[in-house]
Amino acid sequence: MDNNQSSSIENIYNLNGKVPVLKAIPFGLQHILAMFVANIAPILIVAGACNLGAKDTAMIIQSAMMIAGIGTLIQLFPLWRVGSGLPIVMGISFTFVSIACVIGAQYGYGAILGAVLIGGVVEGILGLLSKYWIKLVAPILAATVVTAIGFSLLVVGADSFGGGASNKDFGSVENWILGTVTLLSCIIFNIFAKSYFKQLSVLFGLIVGYIVALCMGVVDFSALSDINLIAFPHLLPFKMEFHPDAILAFVMIFLVSATETIGDTSALASSGLGRDVTHSETAGSLACDGFVSALSSIFGCMPITSFSQNVGLVAMTKVVNRFVIATGAVIMILAGIFPAFGAILATLPSAVLGGCTIMMFGTIVISGLQMIGKCGFSQRNITISALALSIGLGFTQLPELFAIFPQIIRSVFAENCVAVVFITAIILNLVLPKEYDVLPEAVDVLEKNNFF
Repeated sequence: MDNNQSSSIENIYNLNGKVPVLKAIPFGLQHILAMFVANIAPILIVAGACNLGAKDTAMIIQSAMMIAGIGTLIQLFPLWRVGSGLPIVMGISFTFVSIACVIGAQYGYGAILGAVLIGGVVEGILGLLSKYWIKLVAPILAATVVTAIGFSLLVVGADSFGGGASNKDFGSVENWILGTVTLLSCIIFNIFAKSYFKQLSVLFGLIVGYIVALCMGVVDFSALSDINLIAFPHLLPFKMEFHPDAILAFVMIFLVSATETIGDTSALASSGLGRDVTHSETAGSLACDGFVSALSSIFGCMPITSFSQNVGLVAMTKVVNRFVIATGAVIMILAGIFPAFGAILATLPSAVLGGCTIMMFGTIVISGLQMIGKCGFSQRNITISALALSIGLGFTQLPELFAIFPQIIRSVFAENCVAVVFITAIILNLVLPKEYDVLPEAVDVLEKNNFF
């Protein structure tokens, strides 16, 4: 092996090193395979809640692939102050699934897009101005919000597992078989796969579940009729609607998403580059999330944000080269130009998707709990996390508790546990004194029992 070739291989682990295209593509493709299921899952779930047809769903998936690729390129190679310059992969966010299902069922898909447009611009501006407010987002706040997101999505995964509550065959034997086979396939692959192949367990489960669904004859191929070989995503494919309560709800969740992005950006710099994240990187990452989400809505798609799955992949492989990740982004853009790809993905039965997402959503819960553990179990942190989760998860199980509030407040908070958790945690973080902590004697006892 000559020195140039050795240098090229080593550059895969350098942020700005030169890597030959043929060596870069497999690693870039790996990042796309690690996230593409999670990229389309929110679309399939929300499209089902909004009663969109197979063709509309396929069109949204097509747009999502292209916008995710564009967003990733902007993160890698910033435009002005938009973008972090870090190897961050972008995709459709699960964070917005719960509120999107509520808004979509109430007003339709157009109201979601209108709210995403406004909310994205708000987050983008806040990203550019982040130096004025970033200190408000304490680590325990971000950790608690991530935990709440995981819990809020469990019922969404269960709904998909059963085939979708709006379908007449919800909870049927066929759906139970598909969901169980898919889930078991994910688990078995994760147990026996080696190295980074473990990251593909969801993809493996999806393939197995889809094959079983084909054998059972429950796959709907209507979306594949009259599909063009090549087509570009459409501008404004749905008429946008602007409802104040929907906009307020999405702006609130964009703030929640911002805390996740801060955590992802920090984790990537720490685990992938071995250093602390800079303020300009955090600000650029937030601005990219916001403005690309606004662009996404113009193409009929949901918000785009940084993907935690890929942060974990970087932490494991240490592959941080921007050009390498860019090859994956280009692959996503090319996939968005071929609508048949999106149409095929749109034929996934809900139960197969549910078998995959149950595992994914549970992982989000555990990730949040791990983040809480890293923050430390001081009395202050315990109070913030415990009270925010108790109020957010508990109160929203009984929407009638919010009956005394105006309609706009009920629309945003009554069934949105993530928003309630976020607001509660923010307030507690502001009002609880910094010195509010356990007694020194209690700390000694906990340390002796290896709680810290």
